[in-house]
Formats: sequence, structure tokens, C-alpha cells
Amino acid sequence: MNSFYIFLEKLTDSVFPALKHRNFRLFWFGQMISLIGTWMQNIGQDWLVLKLTNSAFLLGVVSALQFLPMLFLSLFAGVVIDRLPKRKILIFTQTSLMVTALALATLTALNAINYWEILVLATIVGFINTIDNPARQSFIIDLVGKEDLMNAISLNSSIFNAARIIGPGIAGVLIGLLGYALCFYLNALSFIAVITGLILIDVKMNKSRAMLKKEDVIADIKEGLLYIKNTPIIFATILMMAVLSTFAINFNVLVPVFAKTS
Repeated sequence: MNSFYIFLEKLTDSVFPALKHRNFRLFWFGQMISLIGTWMQNIGQDWLVLKLTNSAFLLGVVSALQFLPMLFLSLFAGVVIDRLPKRKILIFTQTSLMVTALALATLTALNAINYWEILVLATIVGFINTIDNPARQSFIIDLVGKEDLMNAISLNSSIFNAARIIGPGIAGVLIGLLGYALCFYLNALSFIAVITGLILIDVKMNKSRAMLKKEDVIADIKEGLLYIKNTPIIFATILMMAVLSTFAINFNVLVPVFAKTS
């Protein structure tokens, strides 16, 4: 048994060095559970909107409202977040997302859910994610440092893509057997894992960033945009992601429509 643990330790050190860091392990395992719940809710919400409205256009409006805040406010959110303790921000955003999931689940379970309520909740989720997404991405370096950053990013990407497969699969079965509300309740429950991990994580804030003046926000945004413009590999990557995000990544929004009409 000891030899097996030694083998696992060596494997972790060589293949998954980011998992050597206790803080990252807590965050990674919590995210693994939470992301599955998030994708369960995404699929359940799309099907619920289609059931209530029978309109592909209105389904698209929900997704548009959920992502518009990120489109217009992400630049400002990223700069502001850099000045604040990311762990506390993430505890706040994850707790807020859990509350919105509970609200959606309860309204659905009581058969009191209406299209406009889904619009409101989707918009709120959009604003929360505008803060949550950049905070999560930049929090990784605080957990593992620069040496194991690439491995940590790869591991984060792996659980995101795995959740996109597992979550909708589970949601499809649950919706068919027990209805939409259970998917939303399970998503709310899944946030407990990541919030618990964040509470147990012990990191220190970068004081040099926290002391930046408020009036430097616009200057920081301009500096970041100029850096992107003058760095071809980053500019090309962002341009490619913009095209993919616009025309490909949100294909899942239309999946319920295709499934219903085919």
C-alpha cells in the first residue's frame, strides 16, 4: 500500500504538479463538482424556456441577457478585481450564484415560474459572472505560483470540458424522470463544495496591487489593450476566441430547439 501511495505521489509530481498545492486541490475539486451542477442548470434552463415559450428567439434572448454584462463590463471588472481579495470575491459570487439557483429551483418546483422571471435571474447571473470569471482565472496564480501555472490552467480546462459532457447528460436523465427543478436544486447544492474549499483556502493578497489608486483603472485598461495590440500571439488568440465565442461555443443554446423540431 505504501508503494502505491509513493507511486501516486511521483505521478502527481511529474504529470500534475499543480495538485501538489493544497490550496489548488481544494479549489479544483470544489470547481469540479460545481461546474457539473452549472451545466445541469444551463441545459435545464434552456429546455424550461423552450417549454414555456415554444420560441427559439425568446430562448436566444435569455442567453443574450446572461452574457451581455460580461461583454460590456469585463474590462472594468478585471481591473477592479485586481485590487481586491479574490478569495472573498469568489465566496461572495459563488454564494450569490447559489441563491439564484435556489430561487429558480423553488419557483420551478412550485409551478410559479414565468419567462420574465427567468430573464431577470439570467441577467443577475450575467452580472455575477462578470465578476466571478476574471476573479477565478486570476486566482489560480495565487494558488500555485508562476512555476505550476500552466499545469493548473490545463487542469482547470479539463474539468470545464468534462463538466460540459457530464452535466448535460445527467440533466437530460433527471429532466426526463423527475423534472427541471431537481437540476436547479442540485446545482445550488453543488456550490457548497466550492464555497467550502474557498473558506479552507489560505492565501495572502498581493499588497502592491491592492494599493493602486482608483483613478488608475482607465489607465490600466488602456495599458492592457495596448499590450494586446502590440503582442501578436495574444492578439491572435483573443481574436480567435472572439470568433469562436460568437459563432460556435454557444451552440448548446440551440440544441433543445433542434431536438424538439427534428
